[in-house]
Amino acid sequence: MKNFATALLAGVALSLTLSAAAKAEGKVIGVSWSNFQEERWKTDEAAMKAAIEAAGNSYISADAQSSAAKQLTDVESLISQGANALIILAQDSSAIGPAVENAVAEGIPVVGYDRLIENPDAFYLTFDNKEVGRLQAQAVLEAQPEGNYVFIKGSSADPNADFLFSGQMEVLQEAIDAGTIMNVGEAYTDGWLPANAQRNMEQILTQNNNEVDAVVASNDGTAGGAIAALDAQGLAGSVPVSGQDADHAALNRIALGTQTVSVWKDSRELGKAAAEIANELAEGTAMNEIEGVTAWSDGPNGTEMNAVFLEPLAITRDNLDVVIDAGWVTKDVVCQGVAAGSTPACD
Repeated sequence: MKNFATALLAGVALSLTLSAAAKAEGKVIGVSWSNFQEERWKTDEAAMKAAIEAAGNSYISADAQSSAAKQLTDVESLISQGANALIILAQDSSAIGPAVENAVAEGIPVVGYDRLIENPDAFYLTFDNKEVGRLQAQAVLEAQPEGNYVFIKGSSADPNADFLFSGQMEVLQEAIDAGTIMNVGEAYTDGWLPANAQRNMEQILTQNNNEVDAVVASNDGTAGGAIAALDAQGLAGSVPVSGQDADHAALNRIALGTQTVSVWKDSRELGKAAAEIANELAEGTAMNEIEGVTAWSDGPNGTEMNAVFLEPLAITRDNLDVVIDAGWVTKDVVCQGVAAGSTPACD
């Protein structure tokens, strides 16, 4: 009996050792998030973590809480925890540079997630942000083809803000040059924070005696801030407003008629793609061998990088059913407070 117990314990020990060894064979993927204030990052994370773990790898993460300084130490911490690849959602695309250089120097591949980190040794993954800007501007222009336009831009520390604005101008510049629409105010939104967007919108409304006909806001958070300012002046619902991300609150605003469009970037697909790319890079796959990769150099400094771009989709009152049918959001959330017969998806 003693020999049997000894053999049994030895077998258990061997099993645990083999299990630990198998686990050790997996790679560690470290993810540095700029913040979790915006609803969408939790969706990205769930898809990302699932794809990392499905490949037999481990997910570790840190939240910079909107601090560029904290993100630098977060990345160093992820490296010290044994990260074999990093996915970084940059709080400040310039400030993160030294952390990326340190990772690359240690042979750790880096995926710049959704926001550009302009470094030839970093992989860039995002949706086509110029196309997002074009879709935003097209929807607002269709709703309001003339008048006073306001541009509530994203963070000046995020290159995406300028990519979006560039796309918007591709659509609107001709009308601006013709004088059919006038740019009566534009402002960057520090940290993409809705409260800052609201303050910017309030100031522009004051400067223009509330004579504003359309607002091109660069995401749903800034759209929400702008709409709050419009609502305080009795203008919500009469002034078209754009956004992006298909935040649940924004989709409800579209159904209610206070927001015109939200450009949907299915962050479940983006998170999954980031995980799959990081998994491959951690295994030693070269950046230029990633499926769907393209050589890209349209950043502010013209740095040539390896990149993958996903395609966005404009969501308006007419196609709200698309996000509902895709399981992105429930009908109850979209249609809360919506009058019967006003929105096809809510009938």
